[in-house]
Amino acid sequence: MKKILLVEDDPLLNQTLSFHLTTEGYEVISSYNLVSTEDYFSKDNFDLIILDINLPDGSGFDLCRIWRGRTIAPIIFLTAKDMESDILKGYELGADDYITKPFHVSVFLKKVGVLLKDSNKKNVEHIYDDGNLFLNFTKRKAMLQGKSFELTTGEFNLLYLFVMNYKRVLTRNLLLEKLWDGNGKYVDESALTMMISRIRSKIDTKDKKYIKTIYGMGYQWVGDAYEE
Repeated sequence: MKKILLVEDDPLLNQTLSFHLTTEGYEVISSYNLVSTEDYFSKDNFDLIILDINLPDGSGFDLCRIWRGRTIAPIIFLTAKDMESDILKGYELGADDYITKPFHVSVFLKKVGVLLKDSNKKNVEHIYDDGNLFLNFTKRKAMLQGKSFELTTGEFNLLYLFVMNYKRVLTRNLLLEKLWDGNGKYVDESALTMMISRIRSKIDTKDKKYIKTIYGMGYQWVGDAYEE
C-alpha cells in the first residue's frame, strides 16, 4: 500500500482529501502544520507528499527546499497561491506538480495516480554500494565491509547530500541550510564539524576515505559516483 503524507491546514479539505485518497486504496498520514509534518517525515518513509504552502507556522516552500535533498518521493504543491512566480518557484524547488485551489477532486486523484505510477518505474530504493561501503538511504541501512553499523537520521541525511553531489564541493553554509528542519532544530558550525567527524569514524578505513575537506570552502565526496 502506497503511503502519502498530506500536509493541509484546512481541516475540512484535509479530511475530504484523506477520505478520497483512502478510498482509492492509499494509506494517508494527515498533518496540519510544519512542526508535526517534520516529525512525521523524520520517522517514516512516504511514497508521495502533498504539501500546502501557507501553513500556520511556516512555509511549504521551505519544507520542499529542505526535503528535496532528503527524499526521492514525488512532491505535489496544493495551494491557493496561483501567481506565475509562485508556480515557477514551486517547480524550481523540485516539486513534481503544482495544483491550485479550487480544483476537481477527480483531477487531483488522477495526478496522484500518475505520479505514483511513474515512481514505480524508478528504483524506489536509493542505494550506494562501492563494494566496501553500502548505504540504503530508503531503508536506512548501512554496512561497511559486510558488517552492519548504525547511522543517525542526521548522518544519513548528510551522507545523502554528499553522495548525490558527487565531486561537487558543498560549502558549510549550504550544508547548514540543508540540515535545518521544521522543528527549529538548527545544526550549527560546531555540530556540523562533529557530525562529519562521527561519519568519518564510521565509514573511513585505512585504505579508503570518503569525505575530503576543502579548506576555506567546505567538503567534497570522493567516494564512487552514485548510479541509479
